[in-house]
Amino acid sequence: MLFFSFFKTLVDHEVTVELKNDISLRGTLRSVDQFLNIKLDGVAVVEEGKWPHLVSGGPGGPGGMEGRE
Repeated sequence: MLFFSFFKTLVDHEVTVELKNDISLRGTLRSVDQFLNIKLDGVAVVEEGKWPHLVSGGPGGPGGMEGRE
């Protein structure tokens, strides 16, 4: 519960999340649950040059992550 309580204090703040495959994503934390599942808004790849296939071509564009749930 300690981690859950900490993450709840970060809701509506910009955070950077590093995934297991070394991709780092930055966005605004919108929610977190007791299993530490998170929802981010305004997601951007931190190292766009390293991960060009994840960079959005615009809302819903090729390779974009916007609008997906």
